[in-house]
Amino acid sequence: MASKDEQQPPPPHILFFPFLARGHLIPIADMAALFAAHGARCTILTTPVNAAIIRPAVDRANANANNPRVAISISISVVPFPDVGLPPGVENGSALKTPADRDSFFRAIQLLRDPFDRFLSETHPAPDAVVADSHFQWSVDAAAAHGVPRLAFLGTSMFARACTDVMLRTNPMEQHQPPSSSSSSCPDDDDDDPDAMVSLAGLPHRVELRRSQMVDPRKQPGSFAFFKTVNAEDQRSFGEVFNSFHELEPDYVEHYQATLGRRVWLVGPVAPAPAPGAPDADGCLRWLDSKPAGSVVYVSFGTLSSFAPEELRELARGLDISGKSFVWVVTGASDDEQWMPEGFAELMARGERGIIVRGWAPQVAILNHGALGGFVTHCGWNSVLEAVSAGVPMVTWPRFGDQFFNEKLVVEMLGAGLSVGARDYASFIAETHRVIDGEVIAAAIRGVMNDVGDGYAIRRKAMELGVKARAAVEHGGSSYGDVGRLMEELMARRA
Repeated sequence: MASKDEQQPPPPHILFFPFLARGHLIPIADMAALFAAHGARCTILTTPVNAAIIRPAVDRANANANNPRVAISISISVVPFPDVGLPPGVENGSALKTPADRDSFFRAIQLLRDPFDRFLSETHPAPDAVVADSHFQWSVDAAAAHGVPRLAFLGTSMFARACTDVMLRTNPMEQHQPPSSSSSSCPDDDDDDPDAMVSLAGLPHRVELRRSQMVDPRKQPGSFAFFKTVNAEDQRSFGEVFNSFHELEPDYVEHYQATLGRRVWLVGPVAPAPAPGAPDADGCLRWLDSKPAGSVVYVSFGTLSSFAPEELRELARGLDISGKSFVWVVTGASDDEQWMPEGFAELMARGERGIIVRGWAPQVAILNHGALGGFVTHCGWNSVLEAVSAGVPMVTWPRFGDQFFNEKLVVEMLGAGLSVGARDYASFIAETHRVIDGEVIAAAIRGVMNDVGDGYAIRRKAMELGVKARAAVEHGGSSYGDVGRLMEELMARRA
C-alpha cells in the first residue's frame, strides 16, 4: 500500500526566465525563493555570467528551505550566451557601453529562444508554468508550443504599467503637438516644447508628465514599437506577476483587473529582510552604527544610471550643503578630480560626514539600518520597494524607463517623498540630462528628513507603508495569499 507521501502529487515546478540585467535578475531570484518557501520546485534559466550574479541568493534560499518533498528547492540551469560579437563576459545590461553594444545585446535576447525551447523540450514532465520577463516577448508562443502557461514579469509597479498601457494604446503625445511658429508653415519636431504637459487619460487619478519625461514615438520609434509588442504579448499570457502588494496601489490593481481585464498576482515585496552578518562593503554598516537614528541619507542610482561630471559635482555640493551625514554609492566615476568640488575630498578624508562606496553596496541592509533617515533614488522599482519596505522616505531623481512613473507614485499618490525636479528621459547608454543645482538637492534632502511640517508627514507616511509592506508577505497577508492562490491554480490546471 502506498504511503501518504507517495500518494501526494509532486509539487508544482515553476521555470523562471529573467531578463539579463541586475534589476530583473535579483527580484526573480528572490521571487523563486518565495515560491520555494510555499512548496514549489523552482528552476532559473540563465547564462553563465548571470548565474554567478544570482547564485548567492539561490544558495541562501536553499540553505533556509524547509520543503521535505524536494532535495533542492531552487536550481539554476545555465545556457550559453549567444555569440553576437560582444566581448567575452559581456552578458548583462550593466556591462554595455555603447549603442552598438546595446543593439548586439538585444539581438542576443532574441536568439535565446532556441535554448529556451530546448530546455522545455528536454524537461519531462514539462514545468507547470514559466515566469518569463516581458522583454522575452517571444516566450508566449514558445511556451505555448510545449503546453506551458507563460506568466509575464516586467519588474515594475502596477501604476507604471497602467501608465505605459495608456501611452501605448492612445499615444497621447500626438494629441499634444505644439502649434506651428508664425515663421513657418509646418511644425518642426526639434521645436517641440519639452515642458509641455501630456495627460494620460482613463486612469484612476489625474496623471500628467512633461513631454521630456516620456518616450517620444516620433523620436524613438524603435523603442515605442518594441514596448507595444511587449504589451500585446503580455495580454496574451496566462497572467502577470508583480513585485508589489495590494495595499500599496489598490486603485491600480482594480484598474488592471476590472478596466483592462488582465489577470494579476501581486507577490511582493520579494526582497528578503537583511540577514545578520550581511557583507559590509567598505565598512559602511559599521560606519552607520556610529550615527544617531534617522540622521543619514543614502544615495544610490542603481547599476545602469550614469552621471556627467558636472552632475556629480552638484550632487556632492548638495550633500555638503544639506548638512546631513551620507552614504553615497558611486558607479562609473573613476577620476574624482573631474567632479569633486573644492573641499569635498577633505570632507571625505575626515570620514565623519560621509562615506563613498564604489560599485556594489548592501542596499537592503543599509535601508533597514536605524541610522537611515532618507534615500536619494533614481526610482527604479526594486529600490522604491526596498525603501517602502524599510519605511524610508525618498528624494526622487528619475533618469529613464519606468522611473518617472514611479516618481509620480511615490510623490503624488503615496506622499512618501520629494522630487528634485528631474525632467529628462534618456537612454541609460547615452544619457544627457539637465544639471540640477546643489541647493535644490540639499533642500529636498532636508525636506524628507525634517521632523516638522511636510517632512513629518512624509516620514510618517513612509513608516506606515513599511508596516503594510512587511505584513503583506507574512502568513495571512495579501501577497502571501496571492502566491498560494497562484500555486493552487497551477495545480488545478495540471489536474
